[in-house]
Amino acid sequence: MASKSTVTMLTIFFFFIEHTVSQQISTVDSECTGRWIHIRTLPSRFNLDLLSTCNHYPLTDDLCPYLANHGLGPKTHTRTRSWYRTDPLLLELIFHRRILEYPCLTPDPNLASAVYLPYYAGIDSLRYLYGSDVNSSADHGSDLLSFLTRDSPEIWARRSGHDHFLVMARPAWDFSQPLTVDPPIWGTSFLERPEFFNLTALTLESRFWPWQEQAVPYPTSFHPHSLPFLESWIRRVRRSRRTSLMLFAGGGGTSSTPNIRRSIRLECTNATTETEPEEKIKTCDFVDCSNGICEHDPIRFMRPMLQSSFCLQPPGDTPTRKATFDGIIAGCIPVFFEDQTAKMQYGWHFPEEEFSEFSVTIAKEDVVFRGVRIADVLMSIPKEEVARMRERVIEMMPRVMYRRHGASMGLMNKKDAVDIAIDGVLRKINSRV
Repeated sequence: MASKSTVTMLTIFFFFIEHTVSQQISTVDSECTGRWIHIRTLPSRFNLDLLSTCNHYPLTDDLCPYLANHGLGPKTHTRTRSWYRTDPLLLELIFHRRILEYPCLTPDPNLASAVYLPYYAGIDSLRYLYGSDVNSSADHGSDLLSFLTRDSPEIWARRSGHDHFLVMARPAWDFSQPLTVDPPIWGTSFLERPEFFNLTALTLESRFWPWQEQAVPYPTSFHPHSLPFLESWIRRVRRSRRTSLMLFAGGGGTSSTPNIRRSIRLECTNATTETEPEEKIKTCDFVDCSNGICEHDPIRFMRPMLQSSFCLQPPGDTPTRKATFDGIIAGCIPVFFEDQTAKMQYGWHFPEEEFSEFSVTIAKEDVVFRGVRIADVLMSIPKEEVARMRERVIEMMPRVMYRRHGASMGLMNKKDAVDIAIDGVLRKINSRV
């Protein structure tokens, strides 16, 4: 079975690479002062063994095809060097592979400013969300806690967990079921366990009161391995003809209840083509991604994004959207309808003071209940301002992409989503201890 062979290869790789890392300390001591990270050695039941359950839960997607390339997924086509069918739920595996290339790793936890836990919490949560342990969701994390407090307990006890961090590749809400709820509702109780209140969790979406967690970008399908490939893509983004004013790639909005997605679909359905002096500009383009048909197929939406000036990012079941980051990779200026979609989420990757320089915000209440047309707002922005905002979006691109592991030195000199997340974790921990 393909998934078994992939898991076996990953197990062998991580065994040898982590053994090598454990024998080495970076020689750039001066550059690593205050930046040392220790990777806690966990039994394989906390990470690689979990990958063998990739197709055990019929109510959710089969993750097995997307384990390839250390979680980046299979290539979109055989000749590409940068594009993959990536599932965001495998960010834990992607991050685990990437942190092994971090230059300031130490085998000595006493030297470390931070301790990384390579626990695939999101994948492990599937058995509580969709599997046989659905009625035991309050137990999520108990096995990990038991290990941390019994195996070399001084590592955890030294700072009461304040210096520990992990990746949880789901919204934080999925780990926030109160311990006292009976019968259980949606989610596990991992982040509600008092013993874990001090650790830092990197999630795809944070709650409204993010003490433990910090949201990091959803992985897109773009994972270049060298600077020339990134620069080639940026040139394509810059020269792309933007023949649509705005684009919505997503689903929903079909109910009769007033909501922002319904308003967007109605406006796009009734949109006209505007005639500019040199060409015709389509007011609104729509890519229907209902029923998850776009999840692993970037070809469906990347070309329309390249052809649009603005990408509409309305909230859905939860406030955040992977499409926000797909659009940035395409140089498409994001249009938000509430702050919780990005501004209040990704402060490490989207500095708040710079937010208005690369995005537009229109209150969803104005669109849904006050008759404001999105197209009117966007068309009122001067062309020079649109060009400037697009250039800022392009500048943001490296900050939200996850470069491929084993990338060239030239590309490694540009900080990507992992680098910025690690910087943020170190700042957060240093402010607490």
